[in-house]
Amino acid sequence: MGFLSTLRVALNALRVNLLRSMLTMLGIIIGVAAVIAMIAVGGGAQARVEEQIRSLGSNVMIVLPGSTTSSGIRLGAGAAQTLTEDDARAIAIEVENVVSAPSLRGSGQMVNGSTNWSSVIYGATPEYFEVREWKIVSGRGFEPNELSGAAKVGLIGQTTVRQLFGENMPPESVVDQTIRVRKVPITIIGVLERKGQSALGQDQDDVLFVPLSTARSRLFGSAHGRLRRVGVINVKVAEGADMKVAEERIRELLRQRHRLQSGQEDDFTIRNLTEMLQAQEQSSRVLSLLLAAVASVSLLVGGIGIMNIMLVSVTERTREIGLRMAVGARGRDILSQFLIEAVTLSLIGGVIGVALGVGSSYAIGSFAGWATVMRPEAVVLAVGFAAAVGVFFGFYPARKASRLLPIEALRYE
Repeated sequence: MGFLSTLRVALNALRVNLLRSMLTMLGIIIGVAAVIAMIAVGGGAQARVEEQIRSLGSNVMIVLPGSTTSSGIRLGAGAAQTLTEDDARAIAIEVENVVSAPSLRGSGQMVNGSTNWSSVIYGATPEYFEVREWKIVSGRGFEPNELSGAAKVGLIGQTTVRQLFGENMPPESVVDQTIRVRKVPITIIGVLERKGQSALGQDQDDVLFVPLSTARSRLFGSAHGRLRRVGVINVKVAEGADMKVAEERIRELLRQRHRLQSGQEDDFTIRNLTEMLQAQEQSSRVLSLLLAAVASVSLLVGGIGIMNIMLVSVTERTREIGLRMAVGARGRDILSQFLIEAVTLSLIGGVIGVALGVGSSYAIGSFAGWATVMRPEAVVLAVGFAAAVGVFFGFYPARKASRLLPIEALRYE
């Protein structure tokens, strides 16, 4: 018997028992749909972490001031003012393959006509935007004379633009507009590209950048003093350079500059943001694999259901098998027929499961607000696994059917 004839006989057998075939496929349908949906949700989580890494800039670490003690109470990192612009300049000069960018951070009320908004204010240098890989979509950056002369100019984030100028204000129309920040007139010279949320869920676009000298002398007062204290030094390590080596070199340099003895603790803290987010990415990858593994249990259950139904089918069709073998069908023809039935159940269930899984993924993304990423390899894997389940669990019943003796099968009641 040829393959097409065997396939036709197998499909006819499935059509005769349509309801039972549909119920048998249900486990495969649910399993494939669950695998695809879970992989899509896990892929969305990984994509979100990758987006957070890109928003911080690649290969970034930050240097924070150290802690201080007040009335016997040790305050956290950043409480003391131990970092200066000179420290940032020394890092840039003496540590290879790095770019350093000092910055100050504060907040304040911004006013544009009758509209006001409280936002985060940064005092920064042009290197900050190189470290953070933050582009200007309209206007220009800070010029050297503006940095040295504490010019009243600023770069503005898109959330702040929306709050101060309205939803429909194009970025190019914001340039050269003047707003008041802590009663100081600031002229907008550029609008930054959208960054989105940070790893902590903060809106990175709700921000205003001014020159570091402007922040120190005009907006934040003289608290940072003539030593030109800064709040943070952002450091970007060149692609291919060793982050650990750069971190140790920065630590050695700052300890030397701050005249710390060998037994003294660091008066600063270095945090490697890329390692933290990569660890988060690894955790989300493990979670997505775990979810896919749990969903795969449904495929296993579906396979057991196929084996059970195929064994019942062999029992019910024993006389039919005996008759076919008596008129010339060979054992391999019977084996092929039952294998084709099992694989067909799995593949049809797999296709329906793919459609249901894709639809579920988009529904989850739409209604629950979760990011989902549909990967073609996940679809191929789920369908391939469904076919493998059909072969694996259908082989034993098919083999049992092919080994029946014609005379015994014909006598079966």
